[in-house]
Amino acid sequence: MQATSKDLRFHTKEILDTAMRGEEVIITYHGKPCAKIIPIEDSSQENKENEFCGMWKDRNDMEDVKSYVRNIRRGRKF
Repeated sequence: MQATSKDLRFHTKEILDTAMRGEEVIITYHGKPCAKIIPIEDSSQENKENEFCGMWKDRNDMEDVKSYVRNIRRGRKF
């Protein structure tokens, strides 16, 4: 399916429904393709394969996460 950027703005739900059914949606801007909306295959498997999920769980050098972050931010002015 192909949709314009204006269609995306005003008909987002319909375009997302199309992607959830398994169809790819090409978004055009001034008649030229600029983005593709594709369905996610299986989100439960995606998190298991992502190496960044739970990357801090085996850290032994920080018992208290709040104090660890506070120490990192020390000296920074907001």
